[in-house]
Amino acid sequence: MGDRATMAIDRVIHRRPSWAALWLFGCACLLAFLPGHAQDDGKPFAEAHVLLQVSDADPVKQAAVIDIANNLMKHYGGPDTVDIEILAFGPGIALYRSDNPLRERLESLLPSGVRLVVCKNTLDTLERTTGTVPPLIDGLIYVQTGVARIVERVRQGFVLVKP
Repeated sequence: MGDRATMAIDRVIHRRPSWAALWLFGCACLLAFLPGHAQDDGKPFAEAHVLLQVSDADPVKQAAVIDIANNLMKHYGGPDTVDIEILAFGPGIALYRSDNPLRERLESLLPSGVRLVVCKNTLDTLERTTGTVPPLIDGLIYVQTGVARIVERVRQGFVLVKP
């Protein structure tokens, strides 16, 4: 092994980290605990990080979620300055059905970087109880547990909005 590798191993064994390693560790800790800091790779420089929850099949509320997403992008000056995620679970997954009349409006959000997230537990329950899963639109992000996604995103600094 080269001298650098030997020195690095020696530091780890003898617990003598370099100043650079200590500085990087300190920065990482600071960023992880800053309030309101959303840890998301999608839009790290966004002014706001918003999670829109859809948990019922009411078409009025579903349309409101789409309106809110569009209004947020206008308010913050465009899609690059606001990070939006729409999470559907339970009866709310009706929003993502391919036969939903709001489909075109919903899909128009995708080029702006709005993430459409669906709960796999809800889909599994539907399949178990009805024997089938409804056809869904393309471009969805699947997470195992929708409510756990809410908890994670709120911890990361996202603001939860439930119309």
